[in-house]
Amino acid sequence: MFRGSIPALATPLQDGKVDGQALARFVDWQLDQGSHGLVAGGTTGEASALDADERRQVVELCIEQAAGRVPVIAGAITNKTHIAIDMARHAEKAGAAAVLVLVPYYTMPDQRGLYRHFMDVRAAVENLPVLLYNLPARTGVDVSLDTLEQLHRQGAVAGIKDGTADMRRVAEGRVRLGADFIQLSGNDDCALGFMAYGGHGCISVSANVAPAACAEFQNACMAKDFPRALELQDRLVTLHNAVLAECFPASVKYGLSVQAICSEEVRLPLLPATDANKQAMREGMAQAGIKFKAG
Repeated sequence: MFRGSIPALATPLQDGKVDGQALARFVDWQLDQGSHGLVAGGTTGEASALDADERRQVVELCIEQAAGRVPVIAGAITNKTHIAIDMARHAEKAGAAAVLVLVPYYTMPDQRGLYRHFMDVRAAVENLPVLLYNLPARTGVDVSLDTLEQLHRQGAVAGIKDGTADMRRVAEGRVRLGADFIQLSGNDDCALGFMAYGGHGCISVSANVAPAACAEFQNACMAKDFPRALELQDRLVTLHNAVLAECFPASVKYGLSVQAICSEEVRLPLLPATDANKQAMREGMAQAGIKFKAG
């Protein structure tokens, strides 16, 4: 179910509020362009800057608009276990296909605390798969493969969004967790290697801006056509770099604005993309073959 190009959707904002109409159009555009799934209310969606009602609004709207055409994964981006439980329960009630639970940030729990966090979230829902989001560069703590294996054996996690950029983990994960354990790359620039090592797809930032190209890339990977995937990666690598050159999703919002998808608006403490980042985004989009208006 969770394979291919899965954009972690930016959240359109207008005049300080979630722009529901733009979000609905955004979902339709993503599916028309070939995306294989969606993440709603994730880190790229500025989840940490949204209040609880806004997060629920985003998740519910994405699920409603997708209307079962692709799986929608709801983000649970928090460092509080009881809030992650509330988010997971809401995701299940709203009809999400899974919940993406970020490793608690800043508090830096040890492996015992991480184990309890994910066990308690899974215990709070009936049938909703839990995907673990491991991003040690931002959370300050890394989930060990031993802990991941323990969680999987207990039925607590069905897969992982791996933001470590460590290809060895994919290979070892297949051996220790099984080929059916869902492994999704959290890094666009590592997606080719990740797929070659046995991954299942990518929860992508760049796919916000280049959904068709990212979907085509993943289709080539899933077909084991790695020479074609390499050609597509060469077209996308400049965009991947531009997207992350500054604090995203400001770069993503700019790339969407010049495609008339939504406004550039982000919420403090983020600020709009700089002129240098806008230029880098235009260059990356042009190399990827994306048509956009000057701006």
